[in-house]
Amino acid sequence: MTTFYGPLAAPVHSCRRWLPGWPKLTALVLVVIAIGVAPGCAPPAESAVGVAAAGATDKGDLCARIDRALAHARDGRLLDQRVNGAWQVVHGILAFGDELPLATADGKTTALAWLLDGGALRGWRLRPGNQGVVATIEEGSTTGQGHPDQWIGYLAQCGLDGVSIDTPISVNGKPHTLRDLLTQAQADIRPGAEATWTLMALSAWLPAESSWTSSDGRTWTIEDVVAMEAAADIDGAACGGCHRLYGLVQALAAHQAAAAGQAGSERGGWADAEATIEACVEIARRHQQPDGSFSVHFFERPGTSADVFARLGATGHIFEFLVAALDDERLAEPWVTRAATRLVTLLEQTADVDVECGALYHAVHGLRLYRERVCNLPGAP
Repeated sequence: MTTFYGPLAAPVHSCRRWLPGWPKLTALVLVVIAIGVAPGCAPPAESAVGVAAAGATDKGDLCARIDRALAHARDGRLLDQRVNGAWQVVHGILAFGDELPLATADGKTTALAWLLDGGALRGWRLRPGNQGVVATIEEGSTTGQGHPDQWIGYLAQCGLDGVSIDTPISVNGKPHTLRDLLTQAQADIRPGAEATWTLMALSAWLPAESSWTSSDGRTWTIEDVVAMEAAADIDGAACGGCHRLYGLVQALAAHQAAAAGQAGSERGGWADAEATIEACVEIARRHQQPDGSFSVHFFERPGTSADVFARLGATGHIFEFLVAALDDERLAEPWVTRAATRLVTLLEQTADVDVECGALYHAVHGLRLYRERVCNLPGAP
């Protein structure tokens, strides 16, 4: 049986650099970044996060580079309530929890407190439901919730930052808690539904063997949701299936912690989830590129791209899943270290340009989890 760790705790769709007083990149450098940098090349000299050569693998050097990359992503790309939408801000909260700053018309605050206190933000649309609180889905939106329960799925990852199922939240000026969003999610779940983010919240906030009845009268357990997600398509899922896998890892880790030593605890949906996770870990390793990045085709087939942003998005998402899935021994394997080094390099190479927020913050979240386990340092710098 494998033990899964789970998590430790410009255009409005992009996360702009925030570089007052910094020189702008020349057009030539921007062209070089846009078409990609050849594998093994160092990041631009004196980039915003100023670091050592891209090939460095010394643990101390790598951890220092991660610290600088995290600090730049948090403070050097200040999100603005008047410019950015909820989709960008919630992704930032996933990466930094209550440490993520947010600029507002009234000054700087923390993004998490702004949302929980009912602060206005484009795409943050909550309303009372018949079983709790509904978060409106806006498929394809660049500001609103794009998938069922995406908001609570990501907020549930902030447990180390004081976020729990009973955390208060203001909805249309009335007091509620995050439990109200989860209760509505439990009522609304249906067979065949996309339950990736629902599973993240369920496994973070409820006992592993919980059961409930949805509004159509069906009885559910968390294992039922795990089985449904494990049987669903990986390659066709959001972001190459990385979020689906991450949700499965978190659920399986919670189950294993609760069922330690119990006979038969790895049957049914749990066994399906474990097999899916282990298969995708191996696929990611086999498809890893010579420079340490992961396939831009995710788990479908190997491949790279001249587009540095495509490499950042794929490598960051896959790395986040791997850090959650691998134990300490596997996390120290050379191929994982190469991936961490390449991911930091990609953040360095794009430090002075706008980056799509999903790619940025999932990469940062993966590196933050990696830092906490490998560098033996808590939290972000």
